[in-house]
Amino acid sequence: MTGGVTVEPAPVREPERPRRRGRRVPRLKAALAAGAVAAAGGVAAVAAAGGGGDSGAAAAGLPPSTAKVTRQTLKDTLTEDGRLGHGPAHTAISQARGTLTRLPESGDEITRGRELYEVDGDPVVLMYGSKPSYRPLTIGTAGSDVRRFEANLGKLGYGGFTVDTEYTAATADAVREWQDDIGAPETGIVELGRVAFASGPVRVDSVHANPGEPVAPGKKVLDHTGTAKAVTVELDTADQRMAEEGAEVEVTLPGDRSVTAEIDDVTTVIDPGEQGQQPETKVEVTIWLDSGEAKKAAAEYALASVDVAFTAGKREDVLTVPVAALVALREGGFGVEVVRGAASSHVPVETGLFADGKVEVSGPGIAEGTLVGVPK
Repeated sequence: MTGGVTVEPAPVREPERPRRRGRRVPRLKAALAAGAVAAAGGVAAVAAAGGGGDSGAAAAGLPPSTAKVTRQTLKDTLTEDGRLGHGPAHTAISQARGTLTRLPESGDEITRGRELYEVDGDPVVLMYGSKPSYRPLTIGTAGSDVRRFEANLGKLGYGGFTVDTEYTAATADAVREWQDDIGAPETGIVELGRVAFASGPVRVDSVHANPGEPVAPGKKVLDHTGTAKAVTVELDTADQRMAEEGAEVEVTLPGDRSVTAEIDDVTTVIDPGEQGQQPETKVEVTIWLDSGEAKKAAAEYALASVDVAFTAGKREDVLTVPVAALVALREGGFGVEVVRGAASSHVPVETGLFADGKVEVSGPGIAEGTLVGVPK
C-alpha cells in the first residue's frame, strides 16, 4: 500500500512476433496492446519502488529514474511501403463456350462499349456495373440486371426504350441496332457471356490464354485493373485500425514529393505464402490518386515504390508520460509514481492515446513538469 493506493504487479507481456517488414515509424499499439506494454512497465516500476536495487534511490524507496510530465501533441502514426500502379487486379472469366479468336495486349485500355476479347468471331463487350451478368436477356426478362444493361445501352447512344427493370420489344429493337453496329448477329437477345461488366474503364494487366484456345464457362481469360493510378499497401492485421475508408493519408512519391489522399478500400486478403509455410492474413489498402494534385503528381510514374503515412489518432495539447511510467493498480486501471523530493506516492491516472512510446494521462496531481518514476 503506497500513498493510499495498492499496486499489483501485472503479467509481463509476451515477446512480439517479428515483423516481416523492418522499415516502420516507431509507435505503439493502442488500447489493449498498449495496456500490455504498460503493465510490463508497471512491474519494473513497482519492483524498483519496493527496494532491492543497488542504487541509493532504490534503497530509499524511490524509483531508479524519473521523467517529467510533458505537454504535447500526440499522434498514433504508421509509415509503410506502398506500390504505385493501377490498383488491385480483377479477373475476367468467360461465361461463353467456343474458341478465343482475339485477345487484347497487356497495357491496352478499354472503355464502355468496346470489345474486351472475342469468342467465335463475335465480341465480348465491356459494360459498366457492380455485378456480373448471370442469364440471357430477352423479351419478358425482368430484374435489376435489365436496368443495368439498359443504362449502359443508353449511355452508348441507343434509345427508343425506357431504362427500367423490364426487357421489352423496344429494348430488343435497340439491341438489334447495337448488335449490327458491333458486328454481332442481330437477334435482339443478349446472350450470356457476350457482355462483361467492370466498375469502369479497364487496363489489361495480363492475359491468361491465347487466340485459338477453347474457352468454356469458368475459364480465366485476362486480368484487368482500373486506368487511374492507385497506391496499394499491405498491413498486418494488428495494424488494421490504421486503415479506415475515407481516412486521410500522406503519400510520398519518388523525389520526396508528398501528396494527400484518402483511403478508398480496405480488404482482408489471405497470403498463401511459399510451399511449407502457413497462410498469412493481411489487410490490403487501396488509395486511388485520381483527382487534384495527387493525380497530377502521380501521372509521370508507371510503377514505383512509395511511402504511405497513416494516422489512426491525434490528440493536441495533452499531458503525456513514457508508457513505462504506468503501473497496474490492484483496484483496477493504471497509475504513476509521483516523486516529490525524497518521497513518492502512486497516483491513479486516466489514460488516453498511446503513441511513440508515450501515453496521454490525466488526473488529480498530474500537471506539466511533475516528476514520475520510470524503470532504469
